[in-house]
Amino acid sequence: MTEIEKEEVRLRLQHHYSEVLSLLGENPEREGLLKTPLRVAKAMQFLTKGYNEDPEAILRSAMFEEDYQQMVIVKDIDFFSMCEHHMLPFFGKAHVGYIPNRHITGLSKLPRVVDVFARRLQVQERLTTQIKECIQKTLDPLGVIVVIEAQHMCMQMRGVEKQNSLTTTSDFTGAFEESTTREEFLNLIGRRR
Repeated sequence: MTEIEKEEVRLRLQHHYSEVLSLLGENPEREGLLKTPLRVAKAMQFLTKGYNEDPEAILRSAMFEEDYQQMVIVKDIDFFSMCEHHMLPFFGKAHVGYIPNRHITGLSKLPRVVDVFARRLQVQERLTTQIKECIQKTLDPLGVIVVIEAQHMCMQMRGVEKQNSLTTTSDFTGAFEESTTREEFLNLIGRRR
C-alpha cells in the first residue's frame, strides 16, 4: 500500500470514528475528543499493519544453509493482537521452535513472523496455526511447534470478567508429533505437562 493509499484509508477511518463518537452520545467537536478520531485511525492502522506484510519474505530475507538438525527455540516472544470478535486486545507470549532441515533463519525473524500475524484481527487459535504453517512452508524444517499463552481483554473487561484467566494454544508438525520431542520443547520453555 502506498503512502497516498494509507492516507486515504486514514481519512476514511477518521470520519467513521467521528461518527462512532456521535453514536455513543459524545460530541466529537469537544476539546478532549477533537483529535481522537485521527489518533484512533492511526492506532488501528498500526495494530493491523500485518495485513500489508509478507511473513514468508521476512523468513527468506535471512535464510541460510546450515547442517544443524537440533531444536531451535525462541521463547517468551511478547505479542499484542486484536480479537476479531470484539476488537479488544489480547496479549501474551509466543514460544516458537523448529528443527532445521538444511535451512535456518535469523533468530529475529521468528518474532517478526509472530508480529505480522498478531497485527491482524485474530483469534488465538488461528494465530497459532498461521505462525506454524508459515515456518513449515518457508523453511521446510523437520518439524515446527508453536505455543501461545495469552490474556484476552474481551474476557477480562466484559462478558465473564475473569481477570486472571490465561488461554494456551499449541500446534505442531513433523518431529514434534512425537511426544518425547514435544516434552523436550515444553521443558526447555519452562512448561511442564
